[in-house]
Amino acid sequence: MCARKFRPEEADIDASLVRRLVDAQFPQWSGLALTEVDSAGTSNAMFRLGEDLAVRLPRLAGSAQDVAKEHRWLPLLAGTLPVAIPSPQGRGIPGEGYPWPWSVYRWLEGANPGPGRTPEPALLAQDLARFVCALRRVDPAGGPASYRSEPLARRDDVTRAAIHELRAELAAEQVSAVWASALRASEASGPAVWIHADLQPGNVLVADGRLSAVIDFGCLGLGDPAVDLIAAWYLLPAGARDVFRSGTGADDAAWARGRGWALSVALLELQHYRESNPVMASIARHVIAELLADPPPGT
Repeated sequence: MCARKFRPEEADIDASLVRRLVDAQFPQWSGLALTEVDSAGTSNAMFRLGEDLAVRLPRLAGSAQDVAKEHRWLPLLAGTLPVAIPSPQGRGIPGEGYPWPWSVYRWLEGANPGPGRTPEPALLAQDLARFVCALRRVDPAGGPASYRSEPLARRDDVTRAAIHELRAELAAEQVSAVWASALRASEASGPAVWIHADLQPGNVLVADGRLSAVIDFGCLGLGDPAVDLIAAWYLLPAGARDVFRSGTGADDAAWARGRGWALSVALLELQHYRESNPVMASIARHVIAELLADPPPGT
């Protein structure tokens, strides 16, 4: 059976295909058990290979473009970050009817947290802040632009279109007020830094309430450090956000932009996946509700 599709243009991917690819290109791993990993991720299908490896196949041509970036930059970033990140073990090529490059990574233990649900929120907030700050400090020389590297204002049209489309299920006026407040914040004035740009539940792993790994670096690149502040609403309850903000050193303008990024990303996720991906839609609704429950001054 093929991995579930979220869009009709996705590749057909199933365990049989992955087995053939691994056996043909990495015969040293041909005897290892292969199990599909249940994930709400929309960019890649993932399979566990044996106990220690994970096979990751892009679902779309756009996601396939991230393979080269991850294989180049993740090994260089790994030694500078305070938690584990994916470690490339093999880079596959198109074959067996599958059209794009693909990857084998080291398996990372841990579990995806529920949005805003963790037994140690203040500790997780500290861990996330340390990760974000460590990533920002990495030398940006030669780094690519992040998938989310544009100024927040450039997302105005698509964000307002999403609010309009979702108006029957959202408090559209309140959401629009939060978005307008974010747009009033001054733009980033410093140089672009390394950002993960997608710090949400499906892309982090926790163990015993602490951050154990950060995964899925498809959006990785250089951009406004405020983008990574989306973790405050995607991953933390209200009571831990001040800890995260203090740890990242976010000023009022950066925090406002981070709020805007969280809202825009959540709205577009809800717009596109409210029928095809219930998990992602539920997370998006949670983020929007959190932003409305703790609005910025003046809204």
